[in-house]
Formats: sequence, structure tokens, C-alpha cells
Amino acid sequence: MEAIRPNELEARLESDSRDDLFVLDIRPEETFRADSIETSYNIPVYDDLRRGDDSALRDRLEEVPSETDVIVVCKMGVVAKRATSVLDEEGYDAATLSGGMSGWTGYRTGSIGYKFRSFVWTLRDAVAAVT
Repeated sequence: MEAIRPNELEARLESDSRDDLFVLDIRPEETFRADSIETSYNIPVYDDLRRGDDSALRDRLEEVPSETDVIVVCKMGVVAKRATSVLDEEGYDAATLSGGMSGWTGYRTGSIGYKFRSFVWTLRDAVAAVT
């Protein structure tokens, strides 16, 4: 299971490989309608996955193209990891958006919280590269 940072997702969305990308937003429909990533697709299974029930997502997998990279979005990225695991089990090439919609919004607005989170990710990557 892999993760993608908001800046990396933005680069992918702006690139020529955009057609090879499917952004799956699992948040409730009302939340999705209020604010979402352009071109993302909503399958509102957040509450089910949060309770540990992945059957609602599995029942709707035919809506997710299997020939593209799938980026899963939720509120903060935690529940999206569960969806990403299900997709990985089913043979999809899936990744979780780090920080979820909160991270995406923070990145797009340049919030202090996002800048701090990005700094922590960079430190973690540097430590991992050394060890």
C-alpha cells in the first residue's frame, strides 16, 4: 500500500498522464458535493469502512477502472488506507492521498498545518533513506 502527497497528485492531475488516473473519494455524498478534487468520483463508503465493513466498497468495485492508477481520498487519509488495502487485494494499483481532503485543502491554501506536515514527511523520508 502506497501513499501520494498532495503536491504529487496535483502534478499528476496537471500532466499528460491524467487519463491514467482515477481519484476515488469515499467520503459521504454531502461532504463530497460541498468540496472535492476536480474530476474525482464519489463512492460514499467512508462510514462503512470506518466501522470495519468493506463489503459496500467491494460491492461497487465495478465502478472503479482497473486499468488506471487509483488515488483514494477521505477526510484525513486514515479510512482511505482501508479502501486502498481492499483495492490492493483486488489487484488495483492504488494509493492513499496523504492527509486526505484536509491535506489537499491545506496544500492548495498553503496552510501552516500543511507546511508542518510536509516538513515531517520530508524528515521521515530522510531518516528512512539513511537507515
